[in-house]
Amino acid sequence: MEYCLCTIQTIPYLGPIHGGLREGMSIYLQGSIPESITRFFINLLCGESESSDIALHFNPRFDGWDKVVFNSCQDGTWQSEEKIRSMPFQKGQINVLFSVSGIILLQISVNGNEFHTFQHRIPFERVRAMQIAGDVSIQTINVIGVSLPEHSGYPGGGFFVLNVLFLFGFKPVPYSNMIPGGMYPKRTIIIRGMVPYGAQRCVFLRSRDIAFHLNPRVREGIVVRNSMIGGTWGQEDRELSMNPFMEGQYFDMSIRSGNQRFKVFVNGQHLFDFFHRLQSFNEIDLLEINGDVQISYIHF
Repeated sequence: MEYCLCTIQTIPYLGPIHGGLREGMSIYLQGSIPESITRFFINLLCGESESSDIALHFNPRFDGWDKVVFNSCQDGTWQSEEKIRSMPFQKGQINVLFSVSGIILLQISVNGNEFHTFQHRIPFERVRAMQIAGDVSIQTINVIGVSLPEHSGYPGGGFFVLNVLFLFGFKPVPYSNMIPGGMYPKRTIIIRGMVPYGAQRCVFLRSRDIAFHLNPRVREGIVVRNSMIGGTWGQEDRELSMNPFMEGQYFDMSIRSGNQRFKVFVNGQHLFDFFHRLQSFNEIDLLEINGDVQISYIHF
């Protein structure tokens, strides 16, 4: 499940992370930095006030010796800095992803590329808020992987924790892989990735015949669903209330198979149902992904 903390938020910003952090959760920020940037920071706070302990201080500095500083602050005392003398940001659009991984590490990805892994100095379960200030504009802050209801489409409900957590290196596309054991009722495939800037289409296929063709057409703002049986395409489904596949944005998608249909969820929201057109959908044993998309994680 995903929820949005803010949309086009005023800086400086201080807001809660509802329920705190849990293993397997990710925080995704999208924004921009101006030409005149000096520095900005993002803090993960252990309370909802500026005086709270800081579990993570993320501080890009553009001062002629461009670097990114990581630190933490406990009981009012700053701890030792970790300085990365490499600047992942360029003036303009930025995307930052923080992912809680295991019990000691926090991974940071910038614009789709893994940047740094910060060892927890303060238990991440204490994090309750986020603070942002400096030369940056933030359009959205999204928290991915919070508590899920049983009907959400993710296996088991409860907290969304997988054996393999968010990976920041992208898998090569086109991607093709067998589905171990094939599809069966209540089986869920989870795909995480990013739609890059300039994308036109990203295509997700499951085939021998193509039982389910999912084709987000980014520029057209539609998501086409179809099947191809015996070499012939069927009738397209196009109607949707929203299109979550947007340029420059991450997505977290689950495809769950039932006896009569596939149920598709994106970023925790039910997107559509697609009724089976094959007589025996449990023969589906192949996942193919193609087009303008970057894939970071696949779970069968």
